[in-house]
Amino acid sequence: MSPFFSKRRVSFVSGALLCASLVSACSSREPAQGRLSARDELKPQALAATQSAPKDEDTALMAPPPPPSTPAADARNRGDIAPAPAEEREASSALAASEPATRRAAPAKAAMPMGAALGTLGAAGAPAPVHQPVEKRKLEVDADKGVAEGGNVFETYKANAFTETAKDNLSTFAADVDTASYSMARRYLQQGQLPPTQAVRVEEFVNYFKYRYTPPEEGAFTVHLEGAPSPFNARRQFVRVGVQGKVVSRSQRKPAHLVFLVDTSGSMASSDKLPLAIESIKVAVKNLNENDTVALVTYAGSTRDVLAPTPATDVKKIHAALDSLTAGGGTAMASGMELAYKHAVKKAAGGVVSRVVVLTDGDANIGNTSPKAMLASIEKYVAEGVTLTTVGFGMGNYHDSLMEQLADKGNGNSFYVDSMKEARKVFETQLTGTLEVIAKDVKFQVEFNPKAVSRYRLMGYENRDIADKDFRDDKVDAGEIGAGHTVTALYEVELTGDAPQELATVRIRAKAPNGTEAREQAFPLTRANLKPSMEAASSDFRFALAVAATADILRAAPAAEGWSLATTQKLAEGAVAGDADRTEFVRLIGQARALTTASASGR
Repeated sequence: MSPFFSKRRVSFVSGALLCASLVSACSSREPAQGRLSARDELKPQALAATQSAPKDEDTALMAPPPPPSTPAADARNRGDIAPAPAEEREASSALAASEPATRRAAPAKAAMPMGAALGTLGAAGAPAPVHQPVEKRKLEVDADKGVAEGGNVFETYKANAFTETAKDNLSTFAADVDTASYSMARRYLQQGQLPPTQAVRVEEFVNYFKYRYTPPEEGAFTVHLEGAPSPFNARRQFVRVGVQGKVVSRSQRKPAHLVFLVDTSGSMASSDKLPLAIESIKVAVKNLNENDTVALVTYAGSTRDVLAPTPATDVKKIHAALDSLTAGGGTAMASGMELAYKHAVKKAAGGVVSRVVVLTDGDANIGNTSPKAMLASIEKYVAEGVTLTTVGFGMGNYHDSLMEQLADKGNGNSFYVDSMKEARKVFETQLTGTLEVIAKDVKFQVEFNPKAVSRYRLMGYENRDIADKDFRDDKVDAGEIGAGHTVTALYEVELTGDAPQELATVRIRAKAPNGTEAREQAFPLTRANLKPSMEAASSDFRFALAVAATADILRAAPAAEGWSLATTQKLAEGAVAGDADRTEFVRLIGQARALTTASASGR
């Protein structure tokens, strides 16, 4: 369509020349009632390049960069600079309208990519220059909320706002121990790009890190409550709810049967996908016990049984099966899931941990590609006791939203692996070290005292929200906690002037791994849990707050407007406590600050 008409409604009565122009530009589309609406304009679709990255065991493997976004557009999205003038917006619309007709918008239910650059880091560590399109595009797709960013599809959620305690004093959500969002955001930052706001989930940032909570002497978990004054607003406090699951040693846990479901489609060919997935499974096998078994199923254009259930000690046979895998063909993900679950359910029993582990970029283009249908198909197997772990690889067509939903529905976890370093963390510690579920359908409900707390907001967990009335409905699905897992949630609160001693009651409701009825525990949050200053708070509290606040800034949460990355970096620096992951996070904040400054200045 010509630039002049890209964002205008045009009447056919305006003349033969105008009509001919429209027909030429929109050949197969016929405007309803003689008018062309803004929805009918053609939208460009980003095409991901395909190239292999150099292989490096201890650094992030660089995926093919998706089409970049402008620093100015990124800054506008985060509210750093004023919106572009009308002339720039019109020029941007004109550029979009002039795209070839073959790059049309997808059907209404599909998510449409928009540019999100991934620069690469040069030898000196500085971001390489990137080519910038004029404007970033965003589409929220009906109920599915899918948003594509440079070919990667994310779910978008509205950040929790402050709630008046007098109107609603209950906050209810499910446990979440996923970490994929943090790993994905780290990769963006390491490659010289701010992560898309939709890719940032606060709870997955916070729960990526280890916290030194005291483990329970008996029972499934302990609860640790702490609060301190806000470093951003003198009128507010932050409160942390920390849960530590009981630790089960490798020798004490139940035997495990793992069915590795590996995507071997053509989209997995790059070195940061299938080759990294294969090496990741080898790490997992190395850390299994002599009573554990492994099976291997693959899917591309069709599904294939590669390895029947094999003792984890038969490393040679397992490695040979893995080394035989090659990438090519389409992606029949749904049928692959069905086959893997059928294998897993055969071993599911009270004395065996049976889990499907999916390793993929999340793309699906053959057979049943509906996320809802795939989620529905695994429901029956969940009831049989099979759990699910999804592990994502690569960029350019990564379906983060699908991976997260599958893990949630499959009573498991979602991870993202971008390097051998992360593979070792996920497959050596987080997967094999926490295979045994110690509590399922874990729900949290915080009841705030209106006399003590005037307003509150939960930082993150938007996609784990549960209706208050469903807290004690044991039929309602929630999250799982594995052996050794920690779950951390933070609230920002405003206290009343004459706040009494008791601020809130924290309730946790959970079922035993094979149970059907939940047990409920209550823990009081009192003024004694509040420290007089941030400096007096524990290092774990200060670091968790630094992470949560950084995530809120990166996702442009309205409540975090005016917050500073300089403040979160200083807070994190003082709470590193010699931990390598925390040290890396401090560096990432520095990179985010530099990128934000560059965006705001238009560089």
